[in-house]
Amino acid sequence: METLREKGFAYRRITLLIFSLLLLGMLPLQAAWAYQDQPYHFGFKKSKNGRLPSITEEGFKHVIDRHGAIFLGDTTQKELYLTFDNGYENGYTPMILDTLYSRHVPAIFFVTGHYVKDQPELLKRMVAEGHLIGNHSWSHPDMSRISNEKIREELSKVKDAVAQATGQKEMRYLRPPRGIFSDRMLGYSKELGYTNVFWSIAYLDWDVKKQRGWKYAYDQLMAQLHPGAVILLHSISKDNAEALGAFIDEAHKRGYVFKSLDQLPRTQTPPAAPSPAS
Repeated sequence: METLREKGFAYRRITLLIFSLLLLGMLPLQAAWAYQDQPYHFGFKKSKNGRLPSITEEGFKHVIDRHGAIFLGDTTQKELYLTFDNGYENGYTPMILDTLYSRHVPAIFFVTGHYVKDQPELLKRMVAEGHLIGNHSWSHPDMSRISNEKIREELSKVKDAVAQATGQKEMRYLRPPRGIFSDRMLGYSKELGYTNVFWSIAYLDWDVKKQRGWKYAYDQLMAQLHPGAVILLHSISKDNAEALGAFIDEAHKRGYVFKSLDQLPRTQTPPAAPSPAS
């Protein structure tokens, strides 16, 4: 089986070949652009029994590393980072905010244009209670398939609208819709001042027609719990809203501390770990 180091060497050889061919005029610019625009979907084998998920072994790892994207915190510490995707409001964000407030737990909410326009009061509450608001794009496109100009427009509209609604002037974090990204997309958004945020714990929680009760959500989260986890939850899930308090309480009992993304060490390089058994 090809090792991560061998994959890295292979990638560098391919990259060097592409640039060499470009310099010699033997490779059309369009072909190099297509290589840079190869879409990746952020997927991995989940954590089990406290072990790290398989992210460090996935084929896209070199791309997210090159652009400083986040998917784990310090894996030697019992710290957790709560992140929520808010594409639209389904009535559960107030309950989520109540739970976070009562337990003094910070989070970041990645919002779309629809959410910004529809829920300015909830945005104000997020900021007032010490949470971060991140960018989830204006219209939720596949950002690996749109131009740099369109990427700038998508992100600027959200940032400006959130600033107008809440007074939050800075917006440093971005979550690509559906976890789809490319080398170009990560690089250009970084130029715009964004750190892309992925995750190391998630489950299928976004389908409002397939909610299975708070215990199911709780069990899904606890089964994947590991040090340094960046947790992805969707705020439209009734299960998530009802399970959140019990999850936070149990994580605290196990010695975990919830932190803000602003506290995440940027120099942390997660160690490689064996993939959990399927």
